[in-house]
Amino acid sequence: MLKSGCRWIDAPAVYGPRKTLYNRFVRWAAKGVWVDIFHALASAGGPPAEALTDRFCRPVAFLLTGGQVADCTAADTLLDQMSAATILHGDKGYDSDAVRRKIERKGAAPNIPPKANRRWKNCVSPYLYRNRNAIERMFGRLKDFRRIATRYDRLAHNFLAAVCLAATLCYWL
Repeated sequence: MLKSGCRWIDAPAVYGPRKTLYNRFVRWAAKGVWVDIFHALASAGGPPAEALTDRFCRPVAFLLTGGQVADCTAADTLLDQMSAATILHGDKGYDSDAVRRKIERKGAAPNIPPKANRRWKNCVSPYLYRNRNAIERMFGRLKDFRRIATRYDRLAHNFLAAVCLAATLCYWL
């Protein structure tokens, strides 16, 4: 279902009745079972080194936001899920004083390139910033799942459950 993006009715018969399969997925999504499984496996993998992915580009936290939400506003909630890290990379969307202060309070050094309209430009290490592609590779791999890339699910908790299930299957199992 996740890989091909097919309808629930097209699921193989060996998985049981299609309506039961769909209802079980939705019920478990509403209860947070898929998210809990993902977080249990991700936390067992150890702390991330430099981002909300580990050194193998496996995700350790997700946050689902609305379509028109700025990165820096969602960063506050996402950074609460961050465990110990030494350096945190982010793109220009995360360049705000509040995000930088929160990263520093967590004990990490922010490595975020400054926006073009900033008066005072923060230093950024281009050598270390190359490691930020780990998050891009993680998203690229998740988008191999057609259900994730095209966002077939209408409900946010179903979509988040599908993302967590896809991440669990391709990264943690």
